[in-house]
Formats: sequence, structure tokens, C-alpha cells
Amino acid sequence: MIQRVLDAIDERLGTAHFVSHALRKAFPDHWSFMLGEINVYAFLVLVATGTFLALFFEPSAAKMTYAGPYTLLDGASVSQAYASALDLSFVVNGGLFVRQVHHWAALLFIAGIALHMGRIFFTGAFRKPRELNWVVGLSLLAFALLAGFSGYSLPDDLLSGTGLRIFDSVVLSIPFAGAWLSSLLLDGSFPSDRMIPRLFVAHVYLIPAVIAALIGLHVAMVWRQKHTQFRTPGRSERHVVGSPLFPNYTVKSLALMFAVVAVTFALGALVQINPVWLWGPYDPSKVISPAQPDWYIGWVEGALRMGPPFALHLWGHTIPSPFWPAVLLPSLIFAVLFAWPWIEARVSGDRARHELLDRPRDNPLRTAVGVAMVVFATGLTLAASDDVQARYAHVPVTALTRLYQMFCIFAPPAAFVLTWLLANDLRSRSGSGKAPRVRLRRNAQGGFDEEALP
Repeated sequence: MIQRVLDAIDERLGTAHFVSHALRKAFPDHWSFMLGEINVYAFLVLVATGTFLALFFEPSAAKMTYAGPYTLLDGASVSQAYASALDLSFVVNGGLFVRQVHHWAALLFIAGIALHMGRIFFTGAFRKPRELNWVVGLSLLAFALLAGFSGYSLPDDLLSGTGLRIFDSVVLSIPFAGAWLSSLLLDGSFPSDRMIPRLFVAHVYLIPAVIAALIGLHVAMVWRQKHTQFRTPGRSERHVVGSPLFPNYTVKSLALMFAVVAVTFALGALVQINPVWLWGPYDPSKVISPAQPDWYIGWVEGALRMGPPFALHLWGHTIPSPFWPAVLLPSLIFAVLFAWPWIEARVSGDRARHELLDRPRDNPLRTAVGVAMVVFATGLTLAASDDVQARYAHVPVTALTRLYQMFCIFAPPAAFVLTWLLANDLRSRSGSGKAPRVRLRRNAQGGFDEEALP
């Protein structure tokens, strides 16, 4: 019966050839190529757990008197959003477990994207013809950051409320459009009754839809362009060597999916994260200290803590100090990253089509730039928790802030020089020198032939 159904579908749609061709598609065998799939499976966990949480969460800033099982807050005035977050933690069966799985999956999702983009950058997988795929991947990272921040801000606890207040200050610092953008996001001045419902709509509907579309586009582009692979004997710019999609690669991918689910579920069950009942409800007159945001937004927080107290007055408008570290700096970083495939092609003069990857040592300049950026981001992220470090190390927070300022100024250039020297030395010691450059030319049969470049 199943065979008859499949035959009937194939007779009408002609799917047999496509399916058989797809099942034979080769995927290179290397562990780093699986980093992208971790993100897909983490996103599926996020969608499943987020759907469960949305059934019980009340996205409302309306005030009520708390009378739930957490007796330390008995009689306290809290928002319905915060009360529903407490109910998810203490009343709903499995609610705390799902909350924590969702939070850990979000951290894994963003970490996986960052690692995947790092692998793409250091191996040169963004080069022609995959520049647009690099743009899609970076866009996915940007929307993942927005999704994480918007979800982190929904419970309306003191920690997330303080983060939202900082975010609103950053938005207001944008010249000319800041006040309009703040009003659009919050429907008034901070804190407003509409900010939580709008965050909920963005976090549950808009941003996941964009992320799902970007993931689909990314996978379709990889499928169409074929996968890159490392330069080893038997592999060339003209064909892909690896395991067929079915059954070899499918089995490995399913095993990875179960591993991602197992890890996120184990973390949700065993490792506490974001205990909102300890922070208490948001109160504009209170600030929790010491405190720090989730790691993926820590680099912006660190830049804010170290940014210069410098305001600029132009044509009757004031550009306040938060603009430079929290708007201009991230915008410049993402602009450089988005344009990097074209920047490198112009600097190196390499505009050839590439199907094979570089080892990091094969391109010392690119590797040195990447390491310098990682060192810079690490310094910013560490600075985001300088108050926590000051408390436990018994060191003045001002001294730590000055230390991280010096680190972010001098450490990245030092890392660039050391990495460039080390990569050059490793490349020369390997005896192979720089990987040969080739250009692919389309032949009469519709395929590609290799042509060596000088």
C-alpha cells in the first residue's frame, strides 16, 4: 500500500529522481561541519519549549498582589508577567524544568552560531561564491542576539528590568531617531504598560519567523552551492568527497540531534539558571548589584562600562556618551564583518571561486585579524562583570575598569602581531607554503575546470 501511494505521488509530481539524487548527495566528513547542525537542533528545542512557556506566560505589565507559593513575596505588588513567571517555576508541572531548558538552549544556540561563524571565518569558507551565505549567517547571529535579549527581558524581574532600562537609554542616545525608536518599541516613555506585550510579540512571533526563514535560506544555499571541504589528497575544487546523505550522514545527524536534546535537558534539570524569584519584581527605584547579563550581550555591557563619558553637541542635538560604545562600536564591528568577504578579496586580489578551505596558517593576515577581534570581544565581556569580580577579589571596581580599558587598547594589536608571526612560521615549517590558488572556469559540459593562478 505504501509503495502504491509513493508511486502515485511520483507519477503526478516526478519526485523519484529528486529524492534519489538528494539521498546520494555527499557531505564532507569533519566534526567542525556539524556545528551548524547544532544550531538547527537547538532552535527546534527553543521552539518546542517556547511554545509550552507561551501557553502559561501572561505578557502584561498590569499590577497585582502576589499570593502564590513563594511566601517571601506574599503581599508584594508585582506585574502579571512576573507572577506568571513565578507560577511557571513553582505551580505549573514541569514549568521550571522547561524554563531552564529553554534558557540553556538559547545560550547553546547563540554559542553554536558564534562557533560556526568562527569556523567559516578562519577557514575562508565565506569566499566566492559563498559571500551571500556569510551575510545570511551574520544576520542569523544578529537576530539570535535580539531573540535572546527579548526573551531574557520578558519576566519583568529586577535584573531584566534594569537591562531594559539600559537598552532604552542606548536607543535614546541614537541621534535624531532615538526618541522615535524608543516610543515605537515601548509605546511611551520607560517603563510603559505596553513594553512587555510588544516584547512578547517580537520574541514569540516576529523574530523566530525571521530566524526560521534565515535558517531555511542558509540550508538551501549550502545545498545549492555544495559544501566546502578541507584540502586533502583526493579532493579538489571540482567535486565533494564525503558520506552520502542517507544513510551515513543521516545517522550521524540524528545522533547529534539526540545529543543536543540530551545536553539541554540535563542542564535544565541539574543546573539552575535565571532564578527570577531571587531578583524580585522590577522596581525603577532599585538596582541589583552585583549583576551581569547573559554572556552573549556582555560585550556590549562591557563596552558601556568602559566607554568614555563624552557627549557631543551638534546642530542643537546632543549625542550622549552611551552612543559611542553601545551603538557606534557594535555597528562598526558588524559592518566590517558583513563586508569582510569583499574586503579580503580586494586586499588579497583573490577573486577566484573556492571550493576548498584554508588552514588558518595558510592565511596569516585573516587569522591575525580574527584572533585580535576575539581578544577584543573577550576583554569587553570580562569588563561586563567587573562588579562581580571586584566583590569576590576585593579589588576596587575602578581599578578593574581601568585594567580592562588598557587590555582592550593594547591586547588586540599584540595578539594580531603574535598570531601573524606564528601563522607565518607554521606555514613556512610545513614546507607547503601558501595553498595553491586556482580559478574555476565553466566548461562546455556545464561543469568547472581548474586553472592555476600565478
